[in-house]
Amino acid sequence: MKTLNLTFKSNRGKKHLLKLSYASENLSAETVRQAMDQLSTINAFTNKEGENIYATPVSAKYIDTVSTVLFNDERPTA
Repeated sequence: MKTLNLTFKSNRGKKHLLKLSYASENLSAETVRQAMDQLSTINAFTNKEGENIYATPVSAKYIDTVSTVLFNDERPTA
């Protein structure tokens, strides 16, 4: 399963991760950067202390997670 991980810095310098599980797998860097820039300018994601957690885009990357089943004792449902 691939996820798109977007890293931002808050207006207080803390790093925050926005993890998107259902993002298209063929987005360009330019498209993602534009979306992150838009997210950072709307100031819609502030916590109760007034920290804008997505203030500055830092990085974006796809993460590919592979599960390897060692065993599965689960009985199939019929």
